[in-house]
Amino acid sequence: MLAERLGIGRTPIREALQRLARERLVTILPRRGVVVSAIDVAAQLRLLEVRRELERLVARGAARRASPAERERFAELARQFEKAARTGDDKTFMRIDREFNELCLAAVRNEFAAGAMGLMNSLSRRFWFHHYKQAADMPETAKLHADIARAIAAADEEAAGAALDRLLDNIQAFTRATLGV
Repeated sequence: MLAERLGIGRTPIREALQRLARERLVTILPRRGVVVSAIDVAAQLRLLEVRRELERLVARGAARRASPAERERFAELARQFEKAARTGDDKTFMRIDREFNELCLAAVRNEFAAGAMGLMNSLSRRFWFHHYKQAADMPETAKLHADIARAIAAADEEAAGAALDRLLDNIQAFTRATLGV
């Protein structure tokens, strides 16, 4: 039905659905269809346990390995995060966050960390988008991202790791707060 509706072959549809299933965004029910996976707070908290350790490695590695051009871009992203925090612009924040995540994964120069973070970023972004208007403090989250970006730009591994921990503390509190939503 999707192939017909979209005017493309069955193979690209099947591959896209398999990728979404690997990323845990959909569940394939054999001979019954495909459903969007439920958003589960407990699973999100377990994901954040792993994300903290891996993302700390990414932030510290990016601070150590970023090129001069990447450091300049991190500094610019820090300024953009701060502006989004001042204006409360959630759409700009989400766009900058995606670029920030991609730049971190490029700057760390570790294909294994990048592969693992891809899955976690998709699931975390989905959870955030679903709940942020009810339970998140977007300006504070943007400021915390700016702190990480500044530390990476300054090649300060310790500050990058510490800033990352503050961000993940904030995200864990946000995730727990969704239970009351």
